[in-house]
Amino acid sequence: MGIKLIASDMDGTLLNDDGALTARSISAIHAAVRAGVVFTIATGRMYCSVEPFAVQLGLDVPLITYNGALVKEALSKEVLLDLPLEEATAAGVLNFCRRKGYYVQAYVNDTLLVQEPNSFAKMYAAFAGVDYVAMGEAFFKLGKAPHKLLMMTEPGRHDEIKQEVTAEFGDRVHLTNSFNDFLEIINPHVSKWNAIETLARQRNILPSEIMCIGDSNNDFEMVANAGIGVAVANANDRIREAAKLVTAANNEDGVALAIENVLTQQIKVEE
Repeated sequence: MGIKLIASDMDGTLLNDDGALTARSISAIHAAVRAGVVFTIATGRMYCSVEPFAVQLGLDVPLITYNGALVKEALSKEVLLDLPLEEATAAGVLNFCRRKGYYVQAYVNDTLLVQEPNSFAKMYAAFAGVDYVAMGEAFFKLGKAPHKLLMMTEPGRHDEIKQEVTAEFGDRVHLTNSFNDFLEIINPHVSKWNAIETLARQRNILPSEIMCIGDSNNDFEMVANAGIGVAVANANDRIREAAKLVTAANNEDGVALAIENVLTQQIKVEE
C-alpha cells in the first residue's frame, strides 16, 4: 500500500510531553517529504499556535487547524477551507455557558477571546503559546462566527456537561475533545478527516493512500477512515481500537517510527 499523504495530530502525538518536536521526528518528516509524501499537521489548535512548528519543520502545505474548521496554507496563508460554527448557534452556546456558570472561550479571526483573565484562560494561553483578549461582558455578544468554542470542565464533570450540551443543541454542533477536561464545540460538518479528504482530493490522493496518526477523541474520524490509521501507544482506548496499527508513545518518537516504517515498507496491514 503506497502512502502519499501523512497527517499527524500534535499534542500527545507528534509533540512529546514537553510540547516539543524531537530531532528524530523532524528527520523522519523531512525524509517523507523528500520521498514525495505530503506531510501535514491536523490539530485542534489555532493556526497561529501551529505556525511556529510548521516553520520549524519547513512545511509548505496546508495546515489543518481547529479540528478541520480552518485549513490554511503554511506559506502563502491562502485559506482552503473555512467552516466556522454558525453564528446563532455560537451565541446560544455562549448564553448557555453564562447561564450555567461554565467556562468557555472563543476563537475568532485566529484570536483567543475570553471573558476575563482567569486561571483557565491563563493556562490555555501558556500551553498554546498565544495571547488572549479579555472582553468582559462583551464576550457574550460576539456578533461573529467562531471557528471553535472550547469549554473547560472541572475534573470528573466532562461527560455530564457534554450530555447537557448535546441535549440543548443536538445536531447543530459537533462535540469532541483532545484532553479529558476539554469540550470542543465546532460546526457539525467539521472533522479532521473531512479536511484531510478535501486536501487529498485536491492532490488526487485516495483514502487508501493516507496515513493518519493520533491519540485522542478529536482524532477518531481520521484514524478510523485512513488507509493506515495509527494510534500512539499513549492513545485512549477508543483511538487504539479504531487504529489498524499502534506505534510507540509520543515520548518515544511514535510518529517518527510510523513514518520510518512506511518509508522502508516495514508496515504490513492485513486487508
